[in-house]
Amino acid sequence: MSDPAVETEVLDRYECRACGYVYEPDKGDSKYPIEPGTPFTDLPSSWRCPVCGVRTSQFENIGPSGTASGFQENLSFGLGVNKLTPAQKNLLIFGGLGLGVLFFLSLYGLQ
Repeated sequence: MSDPAVETEVLDRYECRACGYVYEPDKGDSKYPIEPGTPFTDLPSSWRCPVCGVRTSQFENIGPSGTASGFQENLSFGLGVNKLTPAQKNLLIFGGLGLGVLFFLSLYGLQ
C-alpha cells in the first residue's frame, strides 16, 4: 500500500525553440550526463541543448508528458476532443480510419 503523503512529482518537459529538441526530465541527458529525474530548473548553467548547443534560456515549457496539448483556456472547446491526450487522439483518428476501411471492404460482400 502506498503512502498518500508521498506523491510522485510530475515534471514538465521543455522544448528547444531553435531545433525542437525536447528535454524530458524522466529520461535525463546521457550526453552531459544528467541523471533521470532531474528537473529542467536544476540543470547546471553549463548545460546546452545536445542537438544545437543553445542555452537553457532558449527552451520553452511544454508541460508534463501525456497531457492534452494546447492552451489551457481552449481545452473546453471542441466537444471534449481538446481534452484528449495525443495518444488518445491518435487512437480516435486511426481507429476511425480503420473502421471506415473495414466498412468499405464489407461492401464487397454484398450481392
